[in-house]
Formats: sequence, C-alpha cells, structure tokens
Amino acid sequence: MIKLENFIQLKAFARQDGALLSLLWIVSFAATIYAPQTPIGNILALATPFFIGWRLIKFRNYALDGIISFRRGFAYSIYTVFYASVIFAIIQYLYFRFLDNNMFMTMITETMKNIMPVYAENGLPVDEINKELSMMAELTPIQWAFMFMIQNIFIGFIISIPIAAVCMRNAARKIKINN
Repeated sequence: MIKLENFIQLKAFARQDGALLSLLWIVSFAATIYAPQTPIGNILALATPFFIGWRLIKFRNYALDGIISFRRGFAYSIYTVFYASVIFAIIQYLYFRFLDNNMFMTMITETMKNIMPVYAENGLPVDEINKELSMMAELTPIQWAFMFMIQNIFIGFIISIPIAAVCMRNAARKIKINN
C-alpha cells in the first residue's frame, strides 16, 4: 500500500518533470511547424520515452535511494505524461488560437496532396480523404488541442509500461549490483 506522503512526493516530482517534458514537446511541435523539412521535430518527439525514463531514474535515485517498484514507476510515468499533456494542450490552444493562421492545416493538406496518388494506386477512396480533410479544417483551436492532449495521454499510458519495467529496481537487485 502506498503511503499518502509517498504519493504526494511522486506527484510533485511528476509535475516538475511533466513541465520539462512539455518543454520538449513544445520545441518538437515548433520544429515540426516552422521547419517541416527537417527531422528535428520528429526526433524530439521520439525522445519522449527516453526522457521520461531518464527523469524516472533521477527520481528513483534521488528520492527513493535507488529502489522503485513497477507500480510506482508506472504511476510516475503516467502522471508525468498527464501533466505534460495538460501544459502542452494549453500552449497548443494558444498557438492555434492566436498564431497559426491556418498554417498547420495547410501543412497537413500539402502532405496529403503528396500522399494521395499512393492512396489512389492502392485503391483507397481519395474522396473520403478529401472529406476528412475538410472536416479537419473545421476543427476549432480547443478541439485541436484536446485531440492532441488525449492522443498524448493514450500514447503515454502505453509507453509507461515498458518505461516502468525497465527502470524498476528492488532492494535485492540494488544489493547485488553494489557488491
């Protein structure tokens, strides 16, 4: 059973690391929007599990004397992603509301125009893709931000399982490693 103090400590570290993770995502998003021809945005986004794992190891070693259960590591990872997702959603909303000027949707449309011949060759209905693009163009800034937030939380839940499994350490293993 987890003590209330331990839970409060876990959430405090997860909030701090969630803020740092949101900065990583903001830079990744900005790189994707303003430098779409470079892979920097994608590389930063793909660094998410490694960043969470690194911060989980820091939390484990600093606050927990090198010992953390799978369950606590999983909770830490989920909370970190949740806090980062909320902060990132607020920033995305502000971006879509005040700065975007339909640039994001234009980028998606251009990408789909380049991919549509491949879809047509494989027998996929291009009309449906055009219909979906027009539906996406009608999304409001809050809907875009909420959609990305839910996606981040879902993916974060999935990646938290292997992160917690890799980063967990029990007392017996710590003693064995130190000897």
